[in-house]
Amino acid sequence: MVQQARKAVVAVTGGMGSGKSSVAAYLCEIGGAMGLSADALCRQLLEPGAAGWLAMRTAFGERFFLADQRIDRPLLRTVLFEDREFRQRLDALLHPLVRDEIAGCLERESGHTSGKQTRFVVEVPLLYEAGWEHDFSQVVVAYADEKTCLRRLMLRDRISEAAAVKAMETQMPLADKTLLADYVIDNSGPWPDTCLQVEHLRNLLW
Repeated sequence: MVQQARKAVVAVTGGMGSGKSSVAAYLCEIGGAMGLSADALCRQLLEPGAAGWLAMRTAFGERFFLADQRIDRPLLRTVLFEDREFRQRLDALLHPLVRDEIAGCLERESGHTSGKQTRFVVEVPLLYEAGWEHDFSQVVVAYADEKTCLRRLMLRDRISEAAAVKAMETQMPLADKTLLADYVIDNSGPWPDTCLQVEHLRNLLW
């Protein structure tokens, strides 16, 4: 995807409840970087008439569409967490589209600057699951211990512990991701502690 893999393009990944969005946002803020979110791009692709929306309609018919033709996101989320085969089919449809969108955004934004290298922070929750780790020159994992992630996920999505556990089990264990990363930010504790780590990371990256 990122043919010109360069130090200025950093991927941030993690697990549910690990705080990867917060880490990515703060790294952008203090590093003067442009942020991209794979999840945000995926949501755009699922808007009525967009490429992901069309792909889902072709593959699954009317099952996940509301009367106004928008995606029934609660239903989609439920099926994603309960049906591994469906999750794999949907990933096979959407991941290439999201990957192309990220590449296109990086290319367009890089072209807007003359002679100055643009810094990018790309948040990709399923980076390792999708096999995109080689698209970026540096990968940062936002880590938090399992109990902390579970608590945060329950509070954020207002779901039961059982539902949170089931959701987390759909992703690669966070501990495994830390072993593959170039850098790890431990976001288990107070946010000011995390900020100090991100500030040190900025100096290492740029």
